[in-house]
Amino acid sequence: MFNIKKNKKKIDEKSLLELLGNIKHPAKGRDIVSLGMVQGLKLNGDHVTFALEIVPAEANEMEALRRQADEALLALDGVNRVTSVLTAERPAGSDQPAAKPNAAPKSPMPHGASSGPAKKVPGVKHVIAVASGKGGVGKSTTSVNLALALGALGLKAGVFDIDIYGPSIPRLLGTEDTRPESLGDGKITPVFSHGLATMSIGYLLEKDTATIWRGPMVMGAIQQMLRDVKWDLDGELDVLVVDLPPGTGDAQLTLVQTVELDGAVIVSTPQDIALIDARKGLDMFNKTNTKVLGLIENMSYFLCPSCGERSDIFGHGGARETAAEKGITFLGEIPLHMDIRESSDAGTPIVVKDPESPHAQAYLEIARKIMEQLP
Repeated sequence: MFNIKKNKKKIDEKSLLELLGNIKHPAKGRDIVSLGMVQGLKLNGDHVTFALEIVPAEANEMEALRRQADEALLALDGVNRVTSVLTAERPAGSDQPAAKPNAAPKSPMPHGASSGPAKKVPGVKHVIAVASGKGGVGKSTTSVNLALALGALGLKAGVFDIDIYGPSIPRLLGTEDTRPESLGDGKITPVFSHGLATMSIGYLLEKDTATIWRGPMVMGAIQQMLRDVKWDLDGELDVLVVDLPPGTGDAQLTLVQTVELDGAVIVSTPQDIALIDARKGLDMFNKTNTKVLGLIENMSYFLCPSCGERSDIFGHGGARETAAEKGITFLGEIPLHMDIRESSDAGTPIVVKDPESPHAQAYLEIARKIMEQLP
């Protein structure tokens, strides 16, 4: 899925399509471009992204075709990286949409997601998802600091950013200019920062480039990153923290239905409008039989740095009350504090920058409660 090389020369999307037009479907005898299989092809600098639309039953056979397309593109001067995914939006070579079941399953299955049993991530013992119903509640900051706190407590930890449309992990860890390396066997290395093994779509796209992908491309990218990243390059991970995008959409369903999760953590502010969506996230995990490890109240209160006066800017205690109402663990409170924001923007999260601070200790205490619930 992700390939990297060094070479530079001016090319355009037309020449890329012409090249892919030389690759034939092994059964149909026609090229993948005329069959309409190549979708969403984009060229950003030296980076090519595209999807191959396939029939789900041909997934294994078409994986070899995808790799063939990647290799052909990488042979072009000017292409240094290729990101490709298999999708099952419609039958290959057909103008008709993929057939839909007569009745929706109890747990909706997004296009492209596996209907088989959830699998463990190679090289990872435990996987924890960090979710929020609404954006802007500090979920990514919480994910990174929790992963670092778990590392500080003696676990070999990693963090996986699957917020395809708004990846934050590279900025939070100071790794925006870092790229994974190809291992030559279809695998790529994670990016290491502050002792964490990390991966994000942000490492694979040009900075400030919008990710304009349909649902199947998003789901394919998530599944292939999980499979293609050598998470145990520096030894097996004890825990992988997955930073989910906000909401309850395709990315969330892809993860819970294809990966064996040890549990989920929900992040919310105390504000009613955020808690409404946090409850929806809780409902999604319940419907997909995913254990909820607990609820965190972020931006719980503000202490004035000058006078020490406390202000409950977004209210207070709403997450604790919701946890009690739903019968789940309340993991703790994280204050709204400038040090947390500044350290995150600088790429050195508070757990690393000032581990003895009360803010870092709050993350560490939450991490201990999470560790106690891991099998």
